[in-house]
Amino acid sequence: MQQYSKERSVSEEFGQDIQYRRYILWFVTACVIYSIIGFSWGVIVGMLPDLRAFINQRPHAHLIMLGHGHINLLGWVEMAIFAAAYYIVPRVVRRNIYSLRLVNVHFWIHNFGLLGMVASFVLAGSLGGLASETMDIDEVNKIVRPFMISVGLFGSLVLLSNIIWAYNLFRTSWRFDK
Repeated sequence: MQQYSKERSVSEEFGQDIQYRRYILWFVTACVIYSIIGFSWGVIVGMLPDLRAFINQRPHAHLIMLGHGHINLLGWVEMAIFAAAYYIVPRVVRRNIYSLRLVNVHFWIHNFGLLGMVASFVLAGSLGGLASETMDIDEVNKIVRPFMISVGLFGSLVLLSNIIWAYNLFRTSWRFDK
């Protein structure tokens, strides 16, 4: 009986509580979803020559592929890194995560910012590419500009979420409250 209670207390240390594991699994789930979206996006563009020609030949249409790149990099790759770091760092430093609330805030801000960036890239590329068929480049630039501003705003949210993540891991690794 003594052995069981010792094993249980060790397994509950360093981020093993149910809510923390749930947060880590949120990041893993998002990683998987974004990877499927990103890989499918690449396959679809590869299979459709007319779509490829549109993306490659129309002004601003290349922005559609920037959406693809961001969903892959900031979606599946970065979410996997977040999950791994949230799992590993508390075990290495033998401390619980500094703030569960910051893990939650990080997750939602990152996803909101990423989805906003991707939608803005796709809208800018699609509308810019379509408008370039009948409008001059200055008119097309006026259509695309607000979407690119929103890319920057949503990108700032992604940056903020990364700063929150870094701060949380920093505070976990170097506790100031001995």
